[in-house]
Amino acid sequence: MAVNIYDTANTLEQQLRETKEFKELKTSYEAMKTNKAAFDLFKDFQEIQMQLSQKQMNGEELTDEEVQKAHDLADKVGNVDEIKALMGKERNLNQLMNDLNQIITKPVQELYRD
Repeated sequence: MAVNIYDTANTLEQQLRETKEFKELKTSYEAMKTNKAAFDLFKDFQEIQMQLSQKQMNGEELTDEEVQKAHDLADKVGNVDEIKALMGKERNLNQLMNDLNQIITKPVQELYRD
């Protein structure tokens, strides 16, 4: 019997949407969006993170100014209750995703153990 692993992945994707962790993240994100200042700050923070990550992946050095800007924005983000709540929900979902990744990669881990 042939296994279509993509069907399994699509089923997992649908099941992920039904988890408590995803539903709580979605609810928290929607709540944050109702606070325009928090939402705008969150979007700015995401943009800075993406830019810095892209730069690092390209092997480019981050400037002191870029690092300071990211640090300042992170401080602001950390003081907004809606964003703090969202990040807590993100951590919960990330833990679930890490657990799933360990399960999915178990055959490879076992293969290389020998």
